[in-house]
Amino acid sequence: MSTSTTSIPDPSTRYRRRGQRGVNAEMLSWMFMRASGVLLVILVFGHLFVNLWLGLGVKGIDFAFVGGKWANPFWQVWDLLMLWLGLIHGGNGVRTIINDYARNDRLRLVLKGLLYVAVVVTIILGTLVIFTFDPCPTGAEPSLLPSFCEG
Repeated sequence: MSTSTTSIPDPSTRYRRRGQRGVNAEMLSWMFMRASGVLLVILVFGHLFVNLWLGLGVKGIDFAFVGGKWANPFWQVWDLLMLWLGLIHGGNGVRTIINDYARNDRLRLVLKGLLYVAVVVTIILGTLVIFTFDPCPTGAEPSLLPSFCEG
């Protein structure tokens, strides 16, 4: 009777597929999800605390409130970080779901391509809105402008 031995690698060693070289992208993706998740919890709860608790609640959030907030570079960067991390974190999660459930290589390629385009376009548009938002545009009807705009 022949006995065959099976060797099981030590779980603490790094696994690499045959022929794989360089950076392990899935491990970096996994680490990014953990780090961005922690940062997003801090950013989102800070956002909710300032907007709802310190302010007048939902009724106090209007055009003038957002305009006043985005006049400060600190809040622009805060909201930009929330936008970028939220979209990249969510896009990475959807990418993982596509990899898990799309069995056809062509379908997987199309779905991930659409996902990447949607994430990039949304990040670009959101970034433009945050940094080009002007609550007091020149030449606007004064009665339509918020009260903090100089006449």
